[in-house]
Amino acid sequence: MEALFIYLIVINSLCFLTFGYDKWQAKKNKRRISEFKLLFLTGVGGTIGGIVSMYLFKHKTNKFSFTLAFYAIAILQIVLFYFGMQMFKS
Repeated sequence: MEALFIYLIVINSLCFLTFGYDKWQAKKNKRRISEFKLLFLTGVGGTIGGIVSMYLFKHKTNKFSFTLAFYAIAILQIVLFYFGMQMFKS
């Protein structure tokens, strides 16, 4: 359980920093991080870091296709977490 906690801290920090870096690059009209990579980091556990950075940096919040995919991933993770907890509860 401790390893999972450490993993989530690391992946959420990485996701937060990656979203922030992408916003910084966008402001400077430089090479950006692909949406696929941002969503991949979200999908492997960086959802909280992604949400915080999206609203802190105001990044990708107006792009409907991205926010739809982002929140679809978040909802899927919540559902999987719920069913995972139900399995281990017994």
